[in-house]
Amino acid sequence: MDDPLIVVALLLVAATATTAVATRDPSRQALVLAVLGTVLAVLFTVLQAPDVALSQLAVGSALTPLLIMLSVRKVRRPQRKKETER
Repeated sequence: MDDPLIVVALLLVAATATTAVATRDPSRQALVLAVLGTVLAVLFTVLQAPDVALSQLAVGSALTPLLIMLSVRKVRRPQRKKETER
């Protein structure tokens, strides 16, 4: 495998992870986390670990950001008044 390709993939992982940490809004963090999962999957592919890359693609790029976005939506949703039930 080409060493420059590994270095580029590692630099992309470092840049994306730094962006994920520096982002303040949870919704944007979830999107950056999805990008980070994709970049990590590319890194694992470059390092000749396709099974790990597929797992990372499914969990790190799709499932985890989706769960974070659903949690943020649930927390930010205003509570309905229960006066109508009485």
